[in-house]
This record gives sequence, structure tokens and C-alpha cells, in this order.
Amino acid sequence: MRVLGLMSGTSADGVDLVLAEFYGGGRELRYRLVGYQEVPYPADLRRRILAAMRGAETREIALLHHDLGRFYRQAAAGFQGQAQLVGLSGQTVWHEPPEATFQLGEPSYLAESLGVPVVYGFRAVDLAAGGQGAPLVAYPDLLLYGEEGKRVSVHNLGGISNLSAFQGRDPATLIAFDTGPGVCLFDEAVAALGLTLDKAVELAEAGRVDQEALSLWLGHPYFQLPPPKTTGREVWRLEALPSRPHDPPTLLRTLLALTAASIRLAYERFVGPVDRVLLAGGGARNRLLVALLKEVLPIEVMDNPKVREPLAFALLAYLYVRGEVNVLGRATGGRDVRAGQVVEPF
Repeated sequence: MRVLGLMSGTSADGVDLVLAEFYGGGRELRYRLVGYQEVPYPADLRRRILAAMRGAETREIALLHHDLGRFYRQAAAGFQGQAQLVGLSGQTVWHEPPEATFQLGEPSYLAESLGVPVVYGFRAVDLAAGGQGAPLVAYPDLLLYGEEGKRVSVHNLGGISNLSAFQGRDPATLIAFDTGPGVCLFDEAVAALGLTLDKAVELAEAGRVDQEALSLWLGHPYFQLPPPKTTGREVWRLEALPSRPHDPPTLLRTLLALTAASIRLAYERFVGPVDRVLLAGGGARNRLLVALLKEVLPIEVMDNPKVREPLAFALLAYLYVRGEVNVLGRATGGRDVRAGQVVEPF
């Protein structure tokens, strides 16, 4: 079955689309990639999404929900006639488990335009089943990247950093959680300073780490919590960090040091030794952050680091229509569920 997966992450930079063909199921799953596309959000749409993450009036949330649906329809137009099913993550604008998780992007526009079922609403189903609504892609990671006899970690550097670690394709060995901030704090500082990403990385490379600020930040209680656990932009904002350095190179370097150090601590405290760390997400394109991580972990950057998440949502949808469990409670803290809701074509 050919499935189109759409993923909009906490970086809120756009939508990644993967068309994949899946065969079989369970530990016998096989797949091949057919197509991939990245479509950035227009500047005004991204501004509205970030505003929604900080709280927005009801009318604006409703308008944004439908405008995102229309944007996804436009982004997927190039895959017209190629997919038999769609898996849609939606754009998370609020994530506060166990109370709520909220994704925008009306799926009906995709169902109408592509003429195939759209599976969405994965997080809400998991939350209702006692989970935290994340990390949803741990079981897909295991099925897609498990290697017999090896302890592998698939590590995503989006706005938030998360990992899925497992031995072979054995679900009993799976551990998955958000380690803390990925590149959300760095990206926020880059925007506030009016810099391009390349210029910001250059400044960070020339900067120094403010060890006093870094030690203070690493004292955040989230880093002490055992898995399963998830977090979001509601927690990791520049304005919430005490004792921020004022010098831009120092600030940028220290923010990346926070991400790298918190990831190192996560492996030391909760994961243990691994044979391979497959690095994915937009943050895998930040050369300084990757270099910092390579100092402490066996990092291998995926060929296309942005493929992993939309491919995982395509697989979530595929497992859903096969009637199989697609989210494991040992990853989210709930129970094993067949997560999702469906909009049929009309």
C-alpha cells in the first residue's frame, strides 16, 4: 500500500511529506521510499502558528485550523493520484499531558482533494488511553530501523529532542521519551537576533559556553524525571531561562551546549550504551550541534534527516488501517492502542 505521510513538528517551519510503499506487517514489515518533499510555511502562517503556541483567541485558532488544512492540501497536490492513504500529524500548538494535547490542520481538505482516507488524531487517542500523546513514533522507529543484535537509538532533533532506543525489533526493549529542548531555544534566539541560520552557527562557533548559566539551566526538574515523559515549547522558551547571557555568540553557543548536555545526560541516566545513534530532524543540519553530540555519542546522521517523522506517520496510518496496534504504552505511558481517527473521502 502506498501511503503519504505529512509531518509538521515543533519547529513550526513547514510540512515534510513522504510517499512510501509498505508491505506486510509486524516484525515482517518491509517498505520503500517513493517520494519526498519539504514545503516551508509562508512567513505569515508561521507567525500565526507561533502565536497560537503562546495563546490566541478562539476565532484565530478556528481560522488557523482551516488555513493549515488548506495549506496541507496545497502541499500534497504533487502527490495527487499516487497515494492510497494519508497519515497526518497536524501541527501541535499545545501539549500539556495528561490534561490536553492540541493539533491544528483540518484533515477534510486532504481527504477531499486526494480522494483517499486520511488518518489523523493519533495523539488525542493515546492521551485518552492514559498516555502522554508522545512520543508517537517509537514503534514505527523500531519496525523501520531495528537491527538484529544491535542496540539502536533513533534520535530526533526537532524543536524538541526525542529518542527511541531498542534492541533488534523487540518491543520489550523499547524506551522512548523527550530529552528536552532540541533547537527551539536556539531558533528563538536566531529569530530574536535577526540572523540567518548559517550566520547564527558561525557566531556560535566563535562563542564560548557560559558554564554558570549552563549549570543553572541543567538544574531544570524535567531532566531528572524518569521516562515516559514528554515536553514542549510551553516549557522551553527563552524568556523562561534564568541568567541568559547578553552577548549573542555566548548565548547561541550556550543554548546549543544545553541541548547537547541534556541529551548526554538522558543517555547516561535512562538509556545506557548504544551501538548506533541515527540522527534525524532539522537540527541534524546544524553542524555545530552535531559536532557537540559526536563528542559523546556514536552519531550517524541520516541521509535525509527530515524523512524519519513523515515516514513514521505514514506507517502509523498503514498500521491503523490494517487493524494493528501502532502506539506502544511503554513509550507514551498509557496502554498499547490502535491510535487514530479517519476522514473518508467524499
